[in-house]
Amino acid sequence: MGCHEVDYEIIGDDMQIVEVELDPDETVIAEAGAMNYMEDGIEFKAKLGDGSDADSGLLGKLFRAGKRVLAQESLFLTHFTNRDTQRRRVAFAAPYPGKIIPVDMSKVNGDLLCQKDAFLCAAYGTRIDIAFTKRFGTGLFGGEGFILERINGDGMVFIHAGGTVIKKELKNETLRVDTGCIVAFEETIDYSIELVGGLKSMLFGGEGLFLATLRGAGTVYLQSLPFSRLADRIISNAPKIGGDQKGEGSILGGLGRLLDGD
Repeated sequence: MGCHEVDYEIIGDDMQIVEVELDPDETVIAEAGAMNYMEDGIEFKAKLGDGSDADSGLLGKLFRAGKRVLAQESLFLTHFTNRDTQRRRVAFAAPYPGKIIPVDMSKVNGDLLCQKDAFLCAAYGTRIDIAFTKRFGTGLFGGEGFILERINGDGMVFIHAGGTVIKKELKNETLRVDTGCIVAFEETIDYSIELVGGLKSMLFGGEGLFLATLRGAGTVYLQSLPFSRLADRIISNAPKIGGDQKGEGSILGGLGRLLDGD
């Protein structure tokens, strides 16, 4: 099934939304809870799966939806359809600060592997599935676990990333990346995990024990600020419940941060 051809506009800088314009009877699918606003005439329904398996029956849809649960995603996707006779718009927002990446799937050979929470929305007809990492070590130490999202189709797909987005075009090259900084890559890229080096580097280098190694030819999307890194920083600096930590403006609070090196 060919994907619907949707028009779009990315709005904002660091807290972006994507506004999708739908012709009559066109549909866009999105993660549950991603919708920001929509114009009159847009109808939305929560459905099992992405709609690409319309002829597979209930068991087939449940199986496909169950695989999304393995990837810690919602069981349902929301389908937004323009039921009006004129063009209407619906907008989607990322769940944390960063960038929204528009990807024309026809230009990446129709297949893209993403981190589990990268998918935001896509033109109807796009197939959202899961992919298992090929190596045990990659799944165990790769930061993304054993499961990645596989996106397949020939239309527009929108994924989101934290911080600044870096697009790399590998031409039979090797790129080593912090495991959490990978957003998406073409299936032509070989993905593996390697030790960072000697014992001193592993213990004191501050980069963790493992780096992701990307080899081959194809497109790679990276992010400068993985959400896990941002969350760890917030948690480490959050006031302790029931503790005697002083506020930001206090002298004791300032001395404590000075001793901590903050």
